Parts: sequence; C-alpha cells; structure tokens
Amino acid sequence: MGSMSSVGTPDPNSSWLSDEELAEARRRIPLLYVEAVPVRVDGMGVVTSVGLLLRANPQGAITRTVVSGRVMFGETIRDALFRHLEKDLGPIAFPQLPASPLPFQVAEYFPIPGLSPFHDERQHAVSLAYVVPVTGTCEPRQDALELSWMTPTEASSPQIHAEMEGGRGTLLRAALASVGVLA
Repeated sequence: MGSMSSVGTPDPNSSWLSDEELAEARRRIPLLYVEAVPVRVDGMGVVTSVGLLLRANPQGAITRTVVSGRVMFGETIRDALFRHLEKDLGPIAFPQLPASPLPFQVAEYFPIPGLSPFHDERQHAVSLAYVVPVTGTCEPRQDALELSWMTPTEASSPQIHAEMEGGRGTLLRAALASVGVLA
C-alpha cells in the first residue's frame, strides 16, 4: 500500500527521521556517529597518505573534514562506516574496514564549547572514530568539493589543523598517532 505522506515525512516503518524529528532528538539525546579518516597504505601497512574532504560549511567558509555520519537505528557500526565511506568517497573507493570495530578514539561533541576538545553547535554527539585504508578510486560526493591526499606530515601541520572545525584537527592528530605516523 502506498503512503500519502507529505514531502519530508519519512516512512513510519523507516529508521529515518524527518528534519523536525531530528532537530527534536538533537535537543534531547546524544546521537551516535562514526567518523573515518581515509588513508592509503604501502605494502607493509604503513600510512603513506591521508585523505581529507574539502567542504563549504553553512556559513560559506571552506573547511577540511573527515568522513562522518550518524549510525541509524538497527544499523551495525560496520554498515554505518561502509555507508558513509561510500557516500562521501564514491562507490569504488573500496574501503578496507577493520576486522574489529574498536575505534582509535571515542570523541564526544558538545554544543557548548570548552567541555571537550570537540564541539558541534547542533547537538551532543558521541562519535566512534576509525582510520580506514582505501584501495580504489575516490570521487567525493554529497557536499564535498574535493578530496585532498596529503602526507601524514602535511596532514598534521598547524595549517591543516586550523582548517578543520569542531576539534577535528585534534581528532586527525589522534588518528595519525594511533597508526604511528604523527609528525
């Protein structure tokens, strides 16, 4: 049977929220996210380059970020990681998901600055962060302007750190430290 729901109203049997429902949930409960730092590795598994997305934020400023998105109700962490990597990097990025869903860091984003190194003015969010090697061709999609590949030294520079919002520069440095390539 078809539904006669209005535009923006999700299927009642779906795990998706309407814009209004999402805004209400963000005001009341922490939301679970996954974040992924895409990397290229050599034959020995050493990170040789780091991929950062270039985006325009809602204020029109150009910023760098990592792959990020919500975990949906009923979705595994592995499925959420794969979905967001494919959404942001394209269908032939071929991410190599970790054998264990253990993140290198749990980042807690608060709407109030100063409670943690991580800030998100929209919500209180808990994010599981991963370093994920990709082996295919990455073609940024969604709202990304481009994907920039840089060496770990370039990625850990103060300039790149300053281009990342919400504490993601700190998250990127933690990612690089977790794989032993922090400059």
